[in-house]
Amino acid sequence: MADTGAVTKRSEEPSTIKSVRPENLAERVNGIFDNIARRAFELFERDGYQIGHDLEDWFKAECELLHPVHLNVNETDDSVSVQAEVPGFTEKDLELSIEPRRLTITGKRKTSKEQKKGTNVYSESCSDQILRVVELPSTVDTEKATSTLKNGMLEITLPKVAKARTVPIVSKPAP
Repeated sequence: MADTGAVTKRSEEPSTIKSVRPENLAERVNGIFDNIARRAFELFERDGYQIGHDLEDWFKAECELLHPVHLNVNETDDSVSVQAEVPGFTEKDLELSIEPRRLTITGKRKTSKEQKKGTNVYSESCSDQILRVVELPSTVDTEKATSTLKNGMLEITLPKVAKARTVPIVSKPAP
């Protein structure tokens, strides 16, 4: 299995994001998948079991349960950098999984709001989750990855693996 590097901090006021091994990520992804499937079935039930709207129900469930993550991926000669918008998420809410050709960003946060007026109580809570898998344009060195979270912007720098080089074979004369 591909090795995952530790994500370290850099620049001013950085936050270290928890790094997880790709194989440990499967449990979280399966949980998100199950939640989306459950919600899609609820939508199917609500609409009177109408057949033919399964993709529509699935996408609507995804939109309700997953917070969108907008990305910008840049490649230079020596690194790949990823900027991801994760407003409202803290370093404790986020996890990164870095493989040589793939980056996975997951996060979960819970918020709640309660307002009391006389005997009436109004309360609201929601669970925001993110899941974004990015296929990287080049093979990266997972051990040297760095990340910074500042003002809702997650910046990840992934140095590229050194390119293979050819070495000429020199024959020595027989003694």
